Amino acid sequence: MKKTVLTFGIISGVIISVLMGITTVFADRIGFDRAVVVGYTSMLMAFLFVFFGIRFYRENVGDGEISFGRAFTVGILITLISCLFYVVSWEIIYYNFLPDFADKYANHVIEKARASGATPEQLAKQMEELKGMKAMLDNPLLSAAVIFISEPLPVGLVMTLISALILRKRRRKAEVPV
Repeated sequence: MKKTVLTFGIISGVIISVLMGITTVFADRIGFDRAVVVGYTSMLMAFLFVFFGIRFYRENVGDGEISFGRAFTVGILITLISCLFYVVSWEIIYYNFLPDFADKYANHVIEKARASGATPEQLAKQMEELKGMKAMLDNPLLSAAVIFISEPLPVGLVMTLISALILRKRRRKAEVPV
């Protein structure tokens, strides 16, 4: 299982990291709203390797059969490796190449709120929340934990559950003639 998990986890991790890096670097040019859509679509593409990894394991290690539990285990391990790649990439990109990302994002959110007719009180509340987000992003450990839990992990968990359900397969017991 280790080789399958590592192989598909690393492939998924490289894909998710590269696509996230490209999306993040160009987020202010393509618009933060579009960047979110592109980002989650990229995650779905990368997490397709959870499905492929489970299927590979079923066909090549499990002789064509796999339980839901084993499929889920293979899938969640691939997901965790991919998520780790995502978080490490985010930390490298944020701290080395985009230290102003939080400020640009905050400006986008405030302008969007203003355009939608937010009151000064709502804008002040929004600014305080955004300051909290920036403080969180400026703490590498807290940032890593929050990014891991809130961005790639939920998508990967859903892909793992769906893949494990679709790919589970047990051999039918041979019918005994009466």
